[in-house]
Amino acid sequence: MHRPFVQLPFRALPEHPRLPHGWYDLAPREVVVDSPGLGPVRTSYVEVGEGPPLVLLHGLMTTGYSFRYVVEPLARRFRVLVPDLPGSGRSATPDAPHTPEAVADWLVAFLDATGARGGDLVGNSMGGYLALWAVLRDPEAVGRLLVLHAPAVPSLRLRALWAAIRLPGSEAVLGALIRREPRRWAHRNVHYFDETLKSLEEAAEYGDVLTTRDGLRGFHRHLRDVMDVRAVARLGRRLRSEGALPCPTTLVYAKADPMVPPSDGVALASWLPTAELVWLDRGSHFAHVDAADAFLEVVDRVLA
Repeated sequence: MHRPFVQLPFRALPEHPRLPHGWYDLAPREVVVDSPGLGPVRTSYVEVGEGPPLVLLHGLMTTGYSFRYVVEPLARRFRVLVPDLPGSGRSATPDAPHTPEAVADWLVAFLDATGARGGDLVGNSMGGYLALWAVLRDPEAVGRLLVLHAPAVPSLRLRALWAAIRLPGSEAVLGALIRREPRRWAHRNVHYFDETLKSLEEAAEYGDVLTTRDGLRGFHRHLRDVMDVRAVARLGRRLRSEGALPCPTTLVYAKADPMVPPSDGVALASWLPTAELVWLDRGSHFAHVDAADAFLEVVDRVLA
């Protein structure tokens, strides 16, 4: 078996992933989502299945594609909606600050625009962080929440990254670094417990969009605005003050996550004592990719 988190050389990546999926068989849809902070945003999403709504929200530098292995199983019981966040994938990048409050309001507006208000939501990484903001800003927006590896503490690593991304000219520098080899950039910056799941297809999905003006600007604003360490700290204070969220909440963290420290899950659980904390022995920051069975087992139990 391939050793955990040991990346394959880029030249060794297969054209397509070794585990097949039907993501590209799903026809993308578009809806214009209007919210106070971002204004009208052309939003790309896929929708499949029937039943109660379930929204899957991706994280930083990825797209809805990251849920490729779980959409079909979930669509057997849910009406599954998977949007690309503003500034990501095939969605537009609004010319406005992407503060977490503004993007959380976009998320609530997306739920309203698609008839998914009151449905369940799974948020991975930055998507889970934004979901926490959304339920605080609109307590009736989400029925049940599953937070998957969301950052919750302004760590030294996060502070250093944010300080660098605020420097003058940082967007141009970031663009120069990415455009040299965008697919290699994506390969290097996504980490799986089982790295043999990677492919050139995935590298193109995540890397190519960052070479466009809108894609780079969106990525830069996610780093600069959404993941503003002052906002991360502000969310923590708010959660500690509230002591509970207005919806049933499950926190899912992989013990070996190299991207967000598992201690962030411990912190969230201490602030939200009514939330359930679930640990995954295997899997990465993207457990819905490399521990899909374990992820689906948790979803089946908490969203049954």
